[in-house]
Amino acid sequence: MKKYIGLLVCFCLSFGLHAQGLIGAWERYSTSEHLKVKHVMVYTDGYYVLTAFNANTGEFVSTTGGSWEIEGDNMTEHIEFDSSNSDRVGTTISYSVSITDSKLKHIESNTTFTQIDNGTPGALQGAWLMSGRVKDGTVQSRDTTGPRKTMKILSGTRFQWIAFNIETKEFKGTGGGTYTTNNGKYTENIAFFSKDNSKVGLSLSFNFELIDGNWHHSGKSSKGDPIHEVWSIRD
Repeated sequence: MKKYIGLLVCFCLSFGLHAQGLIGAWERYSTSEHLKVKHVMVYTDGYYVLTAFNANTGEFVSTTGGSWEIEGDNMTEHIEFDSSNSDRVGTTISYSVSITDSKLKHIESNTTFTQIDNGTPGALQGAWLMSGRVKDGTVQSRDTTGPRKTMKILSGTRFQWIAFNIETKEFKGTGGGTYTTNNGKYTENIAFFSKDNSKVGLSLSFNFELIDGNWHHSGKSSKGDPIHEVWSIRD
C-alpha cells in the first residue's frame, strides 16, 4: 500500500511539474512562400493561444486557442477559436509533447518551440475575460459566462487579446505583442493586429490596478478613445 501511495505521489508531482513547465511563452520560426513566419504560443493555467504572423512586417497570419490539459506526455487541447478554420471550434485534439532544455517539441508534427519566458516578470500573467467597463465612476458589468468572449492572455512578457464566439464559431479579431508592468503602468508594444496592420509598432501605455482580484485598465485605445476596462481572471 505504501509503495502504491508513493508511486501515486510521484505521478502527481511529475504531472504538476510537467504542466508547470509549460506555463509561459514559446516561439518558433518557419518559412512560407519565401516569408519568414513567427509562431508564438502562450500557456497560462488552463488556457493557451498559438499565433502566426510575418516576422518582418507583423502582418497577421492566423491564431487558434482555447483550453488545455496534460497527462504525462499527452497534450489535449479544446479549441474555442480558430481564425483559419471555424470548423475546428468545439473539437478536441491530442498529441504527444516533450520538454527538455527550454525546448517544447510537438512529437507528431516534429515542430520545436523555444521558451521565451516562464510566466515572469509581468504582474498580469494569466487568462483574463473582459467583465466590465467603468463609466461615470460606476462599473457596468458584462456577463463572462456567455458564448461571446473577449479574452486577454498574458505570459510574463507577451500579451494577446482575442474576441470570439464559441457558439457561432466566429472569430472577431486579435492583436498582441510584448508588454511590461512597472509602477502602475501597463505598456503594450504591438507586434501584430488582425484588423489594421498599421498599428504594428505602436506602444500604448495604460494605468493598471488590481482591485479585489480584478484588473482595472485605463487610458486611451489604439484609436485614441478613452477607455476604462475591468478584466476578471478566467476560471
